[in-house]
Amino acid sequence: MSRFSDIPDHSFSNYRPSQMGRAEFATIFGNVFEHSAWIVMQAWDTGLTPRDDTAAGLCSSFIDVVEMAGREAQMALLRAHPDLAGRLARQGDVTDASRNEQASAGLDVCSDAEFKEFQDLNRRYTEKFNFPFILAVRGHHRAEILEVFKRRVENDVEDEFREALRQVFEIARLRLREIQ
Repeated sequence: MSRFSDIPDHSFSNYRPSQMGRAEFATIFGNVFEHSAWIVMQAWDTGLTPRDDTAAGLCSSFIDVVEMAGREAQMALLRAHPDLAGRLARQGDVTDASRNEQASAGLDVCSDAEFKEFQDLNRRYTEKFNFPFILAVRGHHRAEILEVFKRRVENDVEDEFREALRQVFEIARLRLREIQ
């Protein structure tokens, strides 16, 4: 059963993950999680079934890997993400997927005041939680993202840790749906 039951699932039109070799699987799905191909490889190593031939099924297998990995590996996953509208994004030093996602929300064209506000929130958030603010930004505008950011920086550590992981899973789901 899909962990994303509110969104229709789809099969990959060009791929059957359960039938792929390790190298092909790594090439196609290795960038679903930001700088964290270990998740994808561990899912393949565990063994894929026909359930994994859909975006939701494969995402569920990836989530299982993360959930079983433990807190230290989960923190590493969260820390692998760039700051939103951060200096690295402005310099173009993020993955193509992150750059495209941030651009879709207008984060690449922040005013100086917005950029300063993002920088302040990024600093406060990272100091408090010890990982960057993570939000599946596709479909959101930067003003909306700033409001969410302002609310979430006030969360307690455990609630925000769980929310950050949930956002990572949503980003992975969205990236998987783009793979045809």
